[in-house]
Amino acid sequence: MNKDVIYIEPDDDITDIITKIENSKEKIVAVVPPKKAGVFRSIVNIKLIAKAGAGAEKTVVLVTTDPSIVKLAAATRLPVTKDLQSAPTVPKLDEQEIVETTSTEEVIEKANGETETIAADEAKTEEFLGEAEVSKLVAEDEDAEKGDKKVNKADVKDKNEEKSKSKKPKKALPGLDNPVFNWVREHKKITIGCGIGLVVLILVLIWAFAIAPTATVTVGIRTTTSNFSENVTFTENIAEEDASSGKFYLDQKKIESKTEVTFEATGKKNVGEKATGEVVVYAYFRDKGSVAINAGTIFSISGLSYVSDKEATLSWDGITTKDCENNGEASAITSGCMIAARVGVTAEASGVGYNIAAAQNGWSTVANVGVYSDSAMTGGTDKTITVVQQSDVDTAKTKLETENESVNKQKLLDTLPEDAFVIESSFKQTVSEAVASPAVGEEVKDGEKPKLSVVTTDTIYVIDGTKVEEFIREKAKLADNYKIYEMNDPFVENFTNTDSGYVAKLKTSYVSGPKITESDVVEIVKGKGVGTARQDLEKAFDGISNINITTNFPWVMSIPSDNNKITVNIEVEEK
Repeated sequence: MNKDVIYIEPDDDITDIITKIENSKEKIVAVVPPKKAGVFRSIVNIKLIAKAGAGAEKTVVLVTTDPSIVKLAAATRLPVTKDLQSAPTVPKLDEQEIVETTSTEEVIEKANGETETIAADEAKTEEFLGEAEVSKLVAEDEDAEKGDKKVNKADVKDKNEEKSKSKKPKKALPGLDNPVFNWVREHKKITIGCGIGLVVLILVLIWAFAIAPTATVTVGIRTTTSNFSENVTFTENIAEEDASSGKFYLDQKKIESKTEVTFEATGKKNVGEKATGEVVVYAYFRDKGSVAINAGTIFSISGLSYVSDKEATLSWDGITTKDCENNGEASAITSGCMIAARVGVTAEASGVGYNIAAAQNGWSTVANVGVYSDSAMTGGTDKTITVVQQSDVDTAKTKLETENESVNKQKLLDTLPEDAFVIESSFKQTVSEAVASPAVGEEVKDGEKPKLSVVTTDTIYVIDGTKVEEFIREKAKLADNYKIYEMNDPFVENFTNTDSGYVAKLKTSYVSGPKITESDVVEIVKGKGVGTARQDLEKAFDGISNINITTNFPWVMSIPSDNNKITVNIEVEEK
C-alpha cells in the first residue's frame, strides 16, 4: 500500500500540519516530527492531528522514538513507528510500549476505528483552532486525569467491599422477579433472534444511508454558435513562422508509389515481305554536269512509296553523242543529252499491295530527274500482327491517373500525424513518364496484355493544428468565465500562391458558453440537500439552462460528501 511521507519543519504550526495531511493524495500519511517539536508536546495538537486524519479519511502514523510523543500518541490511539521501514503499532497507554501487529493493514483498521471514536467524542468542537476551544480541550484533559485517579481509588474500595460481602450470605437481587426478565429467560431463542435482527437492521440502515447513496448531477449549459473567419498567411521557412499573428509554417508532405496496370492494344502492323524491283532514273544535260541520286531516295506512284537501295549518279562530259541514251538523234540532241541509270528499290512497307506492274508514267520526279519502271515490282506479302500504339498508352495513363488519385491521396493522409491541419486544396499528383511493355510499335502476342507502369508523386501542405486552434481561441476573445466547448474542423479557403507568399482565409465555427467543470460542480453540491445544491449551482454560474439532481434511492435526500460518489454530467445545448 502506498504512503505519503510528510516532514514537519520546526517552525510549522498545527494549522500547517493539518493542511499538509488534508492535502495528501495517499490514504496512509507518515508524519515525521523534527527533533525540537514543540507542537507535538500538546495533547490537544495530537488530538487535532488524529481528528484531521479521520476527517480526511486518512490514516496518520507518527514516525518517532520520542517517549513523550509516544505517550501522547497512546492517549489518542495514533499508530507510531520508529522508522519508515518498520510496521506501525499502537502504543499502550499504561505501559508506554509498542504492541506489535501482524500487518500494516491490521494497524490501519484498528487505528481508523479508534480515531473515528475520538472524532465522534469531539464532534461538539466546531472549530479546532480557536482559542476558547483549545482551552476547553486542555481543561477536559486535566479533568480526565483527575477522574482516572478517583476511579482508581474507587476501584480499590469496591474490591474491598466485595471481599467483605463475599463472606456474608448471598441475598436475592432486586428485580429478578420482573416479568420482563422472566419472559426473556423463557424465550431465549426469540430474544437472540430479535437481537440478531436488530443488528442486521442497524447494518442495513448504515449501508442504506451512509455507504450506498450516490448522486448524479446533470447541468445543462446554454451555448452560442459563432462563425470564425480570418485572413492568414503561410511561409515555407520555419524561422519566419509567427502563429500568434496568423503566419503559419507550411510543411510539405509527400509519398511516392509505383503503379502497374494492363491495357488493350489496338494497333495493327503488317510484317509480311516487302516488294522489290528497279526504276530507271534519267536527266537531260545541255552542258557538262552531273546529278546524284542518294540511297534512301523515295520514289512514289499511286500513293505507294519505294526507297532506293543505293546511290546513283547521272553525269555528261559535254560531248554530243557520248553516253547519251538518245543515240545522237537530232531531235533529242536539240533538247539535250539524256543520261539514264537503273536503281534498285524496296517498298516502304510490307504487303501485296506494293506488287505493281511496270509503269512508264506516273512516277514522281526527284530534283528534275525523271523516273519510270520497265519491270514489275514483286515479292510483297501480307502478315498482320497486333502492336502497342501511342494512343493506347495515352488512354491507359489517363485512366490510371484518374483512378489512383483518390487512393494515393488517402495513403498520403494516413501518414500524417493526428494534430496536422491539412490544406486540402494544396494536394497535387505528379505522374512520371509511362513505360509500356511491350513498347510502342512492338508486337503483343496472342493471349497476353501489355502493361503500363508509372511512378506517382503525391504532395500536400500541412500546418500545426494545435497552433491553428490556439490562434482561433485567441482571436475569439471570450470572457474569462467563458470557454469554447466545441470547434468544427477549421478549413482554409482561397489558398493562393502570390508574389509575397501563400495566403488564404481561415474559417470555422465554434460553440462557446460559461466555463463550468465537473470539479467545480462537485465542490458546490457535495454534502448538501438536493434543493440547496440546486439553488447554490444557479447562483454560482450564469448561463445554466437546467439542473437535474437524482439519487440512487428514493430515501436519499442529500448528496454524499464523498467526491467518488458524485457523478457530474455537463450537457452543452446549442442555440
